[in-house]
Amino acid sequence: MARGTLSGMIAGIVVSGLAVGTASVLTEIPGTGAPEAVAIEVPAGSEFDQSRDDTQADLPDVQETPDAGDVARIEAPEPDDLSAIGSDDRASAAQPETDDTEVALNTPATGESGTGIAVETDTPILPNPQANAPEAPLSEEELSISTDPAQPAQPDIAEEAPSFTEEAADADDTDAATEENTASVDVQDQVADLSLPVVEPPEEAADAPESDTAPTPEVEDAAQTEGDTNSGIIEDIATNVTTDRLPSVSDAPEETAVEGETEDGAAAEADDATLPPIQRFAAEFENPDNKPLMSIVLIDDGSSPIDLDALTSFPYTLNFAVDTGWSGATDAMRKYRDAGFEVLAIIDLPEGASAADIEVSMQSYLTRVPEAVAIMEGQGRGLQSSRDASEQLADILLDSGHGAVMFANGLNTAQKLVARAGVPSVSVFRDFDAKGQSATVIRRFLDQAAFRAGQEEQGVVMVGRLRADTISALLLWGLQDRAGRVAIAPVSAVLLAE
Repeated sequence: MARGTLSGMIAGIVVSGLAVGTASVLTEIPGTGAPEAVAIEVPAGSEFDQSRDDTQADLPDVQETPDAGDVARIEAPEPDDLSAIGSDDRASAAQPETDDTEVALNTPATGESGTGIAVETDTPILPNPQANAPEAPLSEEELSISTDPAQPAQPDIAEEAPSFTEEAADADDTDAATEENTASVDVQDQVADLSLPVVEPPEEAADAPESDTAPTPEVEDAAQTEGDTNSGIIEDIATNVTTDRLPSVSDAPEETAVEGETEDGAAAEADDATLPPIQRFAAEFENPDNKPLMSIVLIDDGSSPIDLDALTSFPYTLNFAVDTGWSGATDAMRKYRDAGFEVLAIIDLPEGASAADIEVSMQSYLTRVPEAVAIMEGQGRGLQSSRDASEQLADILLDSGHGAVMFANGLNTAQKLVARAGVPSVSVFRDFDAKGQSATVIRRFLDQAAFRAGQEEQGVVMVGRLRADTISALLLWGLQDRAGRVAIAPVSAVLLAE
């Protein structure tokens, strides 16, 4: 029943809508028809809507154009010319003569008034001197540190000694006798156990002046006495005392000692030869306070003008990476190694290199820098181009005993593969001057690295370049408190840290 009711209501609504729509279409809209024209009744004599007579319009008179010939023409003025002035008239006037007499202003004399009272003038009051305006203190960025080493002072050139005269000879003889008396006291303890026959001086010698006393030979140093087989003779220990010649010291004990030292040195070298390069060429480092480790590596490609003396005066340890593609890599390595620094070999491999190519290239690169403790990845990405290349690199480094310093790349898969193979390796935390950053930005990066070093178990490695701004920033940062919270270590210490 309800269903029928709803159906009927819906059908009724539809039919009603159709009916209303049809009616609205068929019915005209009211007010849309044109209005009907109705005649208007006009009263007689109103002249409404009557036609008018056309008359000619009154136009204004045309003004006559003035004759152009009557207008005065304007002529341009003639330019000024110096031709009318003679050369005599153009001569410069003579300099006026001035009197050199200086006329000084006389101070008016103090006179007396008619009343007999002396008139005096007051001394003028000078203004107070103004103090210098306060100046703002220099900011930290204005500090400048020179990386050029200080030049040593030029030694004084000693003048040639004057010709030896008889008076100087007498004075030298007297001084030699006095020095010999003093030296005799020092050597008496050394020869106290030797029986030396004493010869009595003749009476004429007693009457002789002190200046005529023959000078005794000077006692040589003990080290020179032991080293020279022809030395060791002590004569005339005291004044006017003659002694026999002492026997020379035998060289047999010294030769034995030298042979023993040679054997010990050969044994030590043999022991060092068995160590891997990361331990054999590592710099000495101690960390008694167990501070977080941080290592700074500077790249040397041969274009830096900084001298080695500026680097050896650093308050902390530095490391240097030498480009193996540089012809002077071996000489640079030797220079840094002689100064006590650790050296890394920068290696770039072409992408897509085969295993045989990698092995041959690595042997050639490591030969150019034989005392490197580790290799460092160059600007290319050949070391991380593929998994096979990383595994081949791990095998080569495991056999050679070098460490690996690699740049961060994605998830550091290559560095993890090398570390899993047993090679000491680490990823660079930041390259702090690759884009020519200023000293302020470099110090901020170093502060971040020092903070990160406290969170890493192994430590962090920072990479920079041998630039003047970089060296100045490193020196200034070393004086800050943040630098004292970490131990600036050689790169081998970070690689071998557990």
